[in-house]
Amino acid sequence: MNVVLISTYELGRQPFGLASPAAWLRREGANVTCVDLSRDTLQQEPLRRADFIGFYIPMHTATRLAADILPVVRELNPNAHLCFYGLYAPVNEEYLRKLGAETILGGEFEPGLVSAMERVGRARLKAATSVSGDLSQASASSAAPFRDRLFAEAAGSTRQPEPVISLTRQAFVVPEREGLPPLARYAHLNHADGEPRVVGCTEASRGCKHFCRHCPIVPVYNGRFRIVQKEIVLEDIRRQVATGAQHITFGDPDFFNGVRHALEIVAELHAEHPTLTYDVTIKIEHLLSYRRYLSMLRETGCLFVTSAVESVDDNILARLDKGHTYADFVRVVELFREEDLVLSPTFVPFNPWTTLEGYCGLLLCIAQLGLVGQVAPIQLAIRLLIPAGSRLLELDDLEGKLDPFDEQALVYPWTHTDSRVDELCGRIQSLIERGQRNGDARRAIFERVWKAAHQAAGLSVEIPQEEVGVARAAIPYLTEPWYC
Repeated sequence: MNVVLISTYELGRQPFGLASPAAWLRREGANVTCVDLSRDTLQQEPLRRADFIGFYIPMHTATRLAADILPVVRELNPNAHLCFYGLYAPVNEEYLRKLGAETILGGEFEPGLVSAMERVGRARLKAATSVSGDLSQASASSAAPFRDRLFAEAAGSTRQPEPVISLTRQAFVVPEREGLPPLARYAHLNHADGEPRVVGCTEASRGCKHFCRHCPIVPVYNGRFRIVQKEIVLEDIRRQVATGAQHITFGDPDFFNGVRHALEIVAELHAEHPTLTYDVTIKIEHLLSYRRYLSMLRETGCLFVTSAVESVDDNILARLDKGHTYADFVRVVELFREEDLVLSPTFVPFNPWTTLEGYCGLLLCIAQLGLVGQVAPIQLAIRLLIPAGSRLLELDDLEGKLDPFDEQALVYPWTHTDSRVDELCGRIQSLIERGQRNGDARRAIFERVWKAAHQAAGLSVEIPQEEVGVARAAIPYLTEPWYC
């Protein structure tokens, strides 16, 4: 079986969601080609030969890009079995099937991919065998269209028996990254020493134990998470280090969902690779609950921790069911200063409950806490997405304020009741896009955002002096901005 796995976008990382299933499928004898369209152009010949094409869609942006490229893929190969897998596949099942998807897999998708590939292979073999006599008597020119039609029918002839969402506990296989663009072509780490570092990535777990209302993980994992076995994680990193990785990003939704598992991994990682650095994502709630382990993160090479703060308004945090308050966030900032760790907060500043004054308040908090250099500018412009299956739909104060689900946009559209907020969001997005295109410093971009927001709110545009935080030169960050 010829299999092509396609990734369209994964935060500037070499996709684990291609490397992991590639290993599973090759183990079963498949000829697998991995295509990362965030770094390479579409490879036509592998697509034309493919029996099975899988799109990896772990997030909103990736899904929309996959839908955009699908007509080109179908024109190159109208007969291949089409599969979508990843976090955004099951919640958009109806739309994806309209686009021609024959298999949809979410959650722990690797066994489902193997099963689907084998199912398609059996159907094609049966079809080829049953008509072999007829084809042998036909001319090559007349046989080819007939054969292609039979194979297309065989590829879609059986209803998907694999679960759309699988949370099975599986024994992972070491990812195979051969054939993917080299790590040097992906996002780099900017570090205090001035030398960009090559970044690898891996996953130690999937899913999440929590139920944040705006999170796309919840509809799929429903409060559960699954670990990737320690020896698999360490071997995956070992192989990436051998190809030049100097820093590792752990792509787990929350590295401390399985805190003992996580700490065992970083302890062994540091013992084997003492100069290797890494970054992780951890909830504010977990950073407080497990504060005693912050020093261990620093001692084992953690350079920064990303945490989804989302808002500094306790009422909005409660609506999002984040599990922390603004005071909790401030306490985590203090703890990180004490431990000499860098916190990289993320926000969703534009949402149906945002006010102009509230947005200005967010900027003031960032400045007063000394976090201007630690907040990626794009985080000042993120607008809340409400995807299919979102727990935000439970909120009474959103009832009647959302437009019907937009399949192509993959969201429930919303318009703020104060048009000035939406206008400001567009203005901020333009400012940040221009600043990043010009390579402007975070502080310079922040000042422009501050002025635009305060002018819109009719407030003084004078920026208070920033509190002393981490030295600007010491703030590490990845060169590709974080999106969703």
